[in-house]
Amino acid sequence: MPKEHKKRGRREEKKRKREAEEEQAVDKRQKSNEADDRDTTVEDYQEADGADYIPIARPGEIPFYGLLDEEEQEYFKHADSMLELNQFKDEEERELFLANVYKEANGKELKIANSQSCSRLMERLILMSTPDQLKALFHKFSGHFLHLAQHSEELTAAAEAYSGAHGKETTTAEQLFLDTTQELEGNLGYLMTDQFASHTLRVLLIVLSGQPLVDANTTSLIQSKRKEQIAFASREAPASSASTSTRTVPESFRGALDHMMKGMVADLDTTSLRALAPHPVANPLLQLVLDLEFRQSGKSKAKAMSSLYRKLLPDDPPEPGTDSASFFNGMLYDSIGSRLCEILVTNSPGKTFKVLYQSLLRDKLQTLAKNETASYVLIKAFERVNKQDLEQAVLELSPQIEILVKRSRTSVIKCLIERCVVRGVDTEALASALERAYGPQPAERVKKMLKFGTANNEGISDERQRHIESQDPSKAHASLLAQSMLEVGGPLGNLVSEGILGLDTTSLLQMARDRSTARVLQKSLASTGDSIRYRRMIMPRLANMIEDIATHTVASHVVDASWDGTESLPFIREKIAERLLQLETSLRDSIPGRAVWRNWKMDMYKTKRFDWMVEAKGRPAGMKTGIELARERFATHTSGLKVKDSGGTRGSRKKVGEKTTTVGTGANAIAAAGQS
Repeated sequence: MPKEHKKRGRREEKKRKREAEEEQAVDKRQKSNEADDRDTTVEDYQEADGADYIPIARPGEIPFYGLLDEEEQEYFKHADSMLELNQFKDEEERELFLANVYKEANGKELKIANSQSCSRLMERLILMSTPDQLKALFHKFSGHFLHLAQHSEELTAAAEAYSGAHGKETTTAEQLFLDTTQELEGNLGYLMTDQFASHTLRVLLIVLSGQPLVDANTTSLIQSKRKEQIAFASREAPASSASTSTRTVPESFRGALDHMMKGMVADLDTTSLRALAPHPVANPLLQLVLDLEFRQSGKSKAKAMSSLYRKLLPDDPPEPGTDSASFFNGMLYDSIGSRLCEILVTNSPGKTFKVLYQSLLRDKLQTLAKNETASYVLIKAFERVNKQDLEQAVLELSPQIEILVKRSRTSVIKCLIERCVVRGVDTEALASALERAYGPQPAERVKKMLKFGTANNEGISDERQRHIESQDPSKAHASLLAQSMLEVGGPLGNLVSEGILGLDTTSLLQMARDRSTARVLQKSLASTGDSIRYRRMIMPRLANMIEDIATHTVASHVVDASWDGTESLPFIREKIAERLLQLETSLRDSIPGRAVWRNWKMDMYKTKRFDWMVEAKGRPAGMKTGIELARERFATHTSGLKVKDSGGTRGSRKKVGEKTTTVGTGANAIAAAGQS
C-alpha cells in the first residue's frame, strides 16, 4: 500500500501538529455551538452556575417536520424580503401577494416554522394575516404548539387582537385559545423554564387575563431585550388600540387562566418554587403569575394555600425569624430575585406589607439604599408607606445623601422627594443634604449633579451618544433627579435653577447640546408662577445664542421650550422671533430648524404679524382688539338711532333750541355717542 507523501523536516512536523490542533479546536467549537443551539433546560443552568434548581424533564423528543428544498427556500426568502421592503403599489397588490405566499406555503407551514432561514417569514405572515388566515394557521399548528412555542407568541397575540375587532368570529377564536391551553396542560412545568417557550406562556397568560399586550409594566416580562424586532406594515392596524388598553375577554378565559396558574404551581412545593425565584427564565413568569393573582383573583384568593403567593411566603405575615422572612431577605440582594420582591412589596395585602416594611426593611434603610439591587425594592416600598414612616425615612437617610450621591443612587433620592410632595412632608432636610453633597458653588454644583463637562461630545453622532449614555445610566438618573427638583420648586428647585444661572455662556451652550442635560434646561423653562424671576434672567442669554442652537438636533428642543419660557415676557419672545426670521434660510434647510420654525409659528409672524403679536401676548388668535370692539358698539348704537327715527310720527318737527347732531366716525364721535 503506498504511503502518504509527506515532506520531511522539523518545520513540516510543527506545521502538521499546528493544523491538527486547529482542527480539534474547530471540532470543539462546533460541539459547543450544537450544545448552545439546543433548548436550555434547568439542568443546563445547574451545570453552569452550580445553582440548586429543581430539574424538570423535557416532554418527549422534538419531532422532525422535514426540510425545504433549495427552490422553496429561495422563494420564501424572496417573499420575506419583499414583505420587509413593502414596495407594493397599493393595499390590493400586497394582499394578493400574501394570498399567493399562503398558497405556496400550504402544507409546508411546519417546515417553514422550523426552518432557520425562513422562520422569520412565518412570523411576518402571522403579524400581517387576516383573522381567517390566522385561524387556518391555528388549525395547522394544532397539536404541535408545545414544539412551536417560540413562534406561537406572535400567533396568540395577533389572533387575540383581531378577534376583538371582528365580533362574529370571537366564539371560534375563543375555542381555539381554550384548545391551546388544554394542549399545553401537563407540560407547564417545562414551559416555565424553557428559554423560548416561557415567552409564549407569558403572552398566553396576558391574553387570557385581558391585560394590555403593549404596556410598560409587562413589556420586559413578555420579551427579552435581545428579541429581534420583525418590522412590518400593518394592513389596517387593528391591534394598536387593543394592545395598549385593557381588553374585555370571555368568562371562559378567566377560568382557563385560573386553571393554568394553579397547574403551574400544583406540582411544585415551597422549596422548588423558591429555587426557581432566582432562575433567569422562570423568574419573569413567576412575576407575572404573582401579579395576576393579586389583580385578577383578588387578595383574598391570593391568600389561598394553593396560590403562588402562599407557597412562596407560607408564613403570613412573615414575622422576623420565620422561614419566609429569611427567603425575602435573601432575594433582596439578588439581581433576579429582587424583582419578585418588588412585586410582593407593590401588590401584597396591606397587613403583609406593613409587616414586611416595619420588620424587614425599616431597620436597615441605610444599607438597602446604598445597595445597587436592594434600592429598587426600597423605592417600591416608599411608594406605599404612610406619612409617619416617610418622615422617619427622610430623617434617617438625610445624613447619608452624600454617600448615595457618590454611589449614584439618585433614584432613591428622587423617589423620596416625590413621595414627600405627595404626603406633604417637609423637604428642607433633603435640600440641605443635597447642597452639602454637591457643593455650595452654584455652577460647580449643577455640573457635578448633571455630570456634564467631563467629556466632550462635540461632533459625536446621535447614535454614538445614545450608546455612550446607555453604558452609563447614572447620567440619565441624575437628569431625572434634577427635573423632579425643578418640578417641586422651593429650595430644591433653587439648587438647580441657581446653578444654571451661574454657568458661563460656553457651559450653558454645552448643556443645551447634551441629550440628558438639555431635558433639565427644558424643564426649567416651564412657565410656573414662581419661575418668572429665573426666566427673566435666563431667556435673554438663550436668545443671544439662538444661532448656535436652533438647528442643532438636541438643542433645538430648548428653542421649542423657549416659547413657554417667554410666557408673560412678550418683548423677549418677539426678540427671539426676529432672530429666527433672520435665520429663515438655514432653518428651512435642516429638519430641527423646520420644527423650530413651525413650533414658533414663524409663518404667521412673517405674514400676519399683528395676529402673532396678539397670540404672543397671551390672547388667542382671532380675539378682537379694543378699537374693533368700539366700532361694533358704535355700529350697534347708530343702528338703534335709525330704528328710533324711523318709528316717529310723520311730519314731526324738531323743537326750538334742539341741536343738530352730526354723526362721525372718529374717536370723539364714538365718545360723544357713548355719553348720549
